Amino acid sequence: MVRDFFAGVGVLLRGFSLWATRPKLMLLGMLPALIVGVVFTAALVALAVSSPTLADGVTPFADGWVEPWRTVFRAAVAAALVGVAVLLAVFTFTAITLAVGDPFYERIWRVTEESLGDAPPEPQGGFWRLLGRGVTIAARILALTAAFGAVLVVVGLIPIAGQIAAPVLSALFGGWVLALELTGFASDARGLTLRDRRRMLGTRRARTLGFGVAVYLVFLIPLGAVAAMPAAVVGATALLRRAHTEAAHTEAGRHPEG
Repeated sequence: MVRDFFAGVGVLLRGFSLWATRPKLMLLGMLPALIVGVVFTAALVALAVSSPTLADGVTPFADGWVEPWRTVFRAAVAAALVGVAVLLAVFTFTAITLAVGDPFYERIWRVTEESLGDAPPEPQGGFWRLLGRGVTIAARILALTAAFGAVLVVVGLIPIAGQIAAPVLSALFGGWVLALELTGFASDARGLTLRDRRRMLGTRRARTLGFGVAVYLVFLIPLGAVAAMPAAVVGATALLRRAHTEAAHTEAGRHPEG
């Protein structure tokens, strides 16, 4: 399991290899991430600055508490609000950046498929059908993220243990969701549903989490998402291809010819 996890981290690292052969394409892939990243960073900074005031506003029942419990509790609420905002920002950043930079990232995906061989045909169904499918999947992922964010708020309120558990859970859940989002191009080209995608990636969950958690942590670094977004698309393509191949081999083993 540990080896698979670090193999997933290696998938992201190998995603940067496309810089050696297609530097202009990778540079173009950074532009949408830069534009969206500036907006998101400004919003998160504003939230972090105002989080103590927001925490006071949503916990009027703590006004009569004695110190230091009132301050400790409200600090935990402020930290939880910022943590959930970061979690939602990472996921919505990925979805919005993929949508804004769709022509660039689809090209990066196609180049990756062709370089790895046995590339699938272009996704069928027309632009609007594919867009509708993508929006539906993104909405389902965002709803799941919002629900998990509510759980993180509760966990974050647990003194000491919550402050440790919440970031760990956020990274694990965030890594899984990012892997689902970023493998969209490769899975759509193979006609896979979101359920198919989850099942295939789940067969080697440690490897998937290794890739996703690495992406999640890099995205938390200032300008990290801008630099890593094109490489993440490359890595996600390789991740889905391998999961799809392994699933096909498993299915063939269950139903051998003859």
